[in-house]
Amino acid sequence: MPRAEEFDDLVGQQDDFGSEPPRHGRERRQRRHIWPWLLGFLLVVLLAIGGAGWFAYSTYPDQVKSLFGWSNDYTGGGTGSVQVEIRPGDLGSDVAGTLAAKGVTKTKAAFYDLLVANPSASLQPGTYALKRHMSARSALTALEDPKNRVESTVAIPEGSTMKQILAATAKATGADLAELQAIAKKPATLGVPKSAPNLEGWLFPATYTFEPGTTPEAMLQTMVDRMVKALDGAGVAKADREDTLILAGLVQKESNGKDDAKVARVFLNRIKVGMRLQSDATVSYGAGGTTVVPTAKEKADKNGYNTYLRDGLPVGPISSPGDVAIKAAVAPAKGRWLFFVTTNLATGETKFANTYAEHQKNADEFLRWLGAHPDYAK
Repeated sequence: MPRAEEFDDLVGQQDDFGSEPPRHGRERRQRRHIWPWLLGFLLVVLLAIGGAGWFAYSTYPDQVKSLFGWSNDYTGGGTGSVQVEIRPGDLGSDVAGTLAAKGVTKTKAAFYDLLVANPSASLQPGTYALKRHMSARSALTALEDPKNRVESTVAIPEGSTMKQILAATAKATGADLAELQAIAKKPATLGVPKSAPNLEGWLFPATYTFEPGTTPEAMLQTMVDRMVKALDGAGVAKADREDTLILAGLVQKESNGKDDAKVARVFLNRIKVGMRLQSDATVSYGAGGTTVVPTAKEKADKNGYNTYLRDGLPVGPISSPGDVAIKAAVAPAKGRWLFFVTTNLATGETKFANTYAEHQKNADEFLRWLGAHPDYAK
């Protein structure tokens, strides 16, 4: 048996051994404490990277994609067809967004970056015929080409009647003729005096351009507004507009553009002395005819436009006058003429007379010319 001192030494060694665990056990416990911390750190890093990536992508998606070889632009001139509208007040970014939304360009950035790089580029409001999947450069070139604008042009000659204007508008724009006619029967809705039976005379003769989607009412309103502008420009008071249009529309039909002021004076002189106007143009209009020389039946037709049977001006305009005829009605020439006749319908040569005897000679000259040119009487 060991001595007491030796036994105490052994016990001391065992206590020392038990109080300090083996080295490999301590390392395992240390690693168990490190891993949660390390995983948490990595998770925070990944979340930070992911958040930064998502922010960059959501803010600059095209630029981020391009870093990975993705192009934000198409190549070529595109295929198919699509209409794109540039509205008044649209900014470059607005147009870029519209093109991308319509499938014309691949991204908004492709077109907008091109605009930024080309500050001299000019984009005008309107509707354009483009293609799908166009490169930004092709889209810009197409938008700057006026030929790609989608619009309807209505050309209205001076002296046109309302019936002719409505038909021309319907044909050029595709608007419903019946709808145009219905609107014309309610002139007050377009700001025309309630006394006017329709829009005759109130549709200014000019060339109009209408964008797709323009309503029939808006088209006619544009023409009426243009006529009001012409009347205001000629100094016509609001209360005198209808009478001015009646005289101006008559002058427009009867004159040649050179003698409008003299023709206006003849009509005013006749009214002043109590003579009937005896205008062939009013007779033809009232009877629904289209000939230059009215028939005996048309001259006998009782209507508000037959100035062979009616005193003074006709009940309403018979055509849409232009600026020259309106000016003539407002400021007629000075003279005592009571008669005039166009002696050559091809050239518009017109002769004026103070007496019936003089006028008869001029009328005979016209009849001789008409006999040599019978087609003009049809």
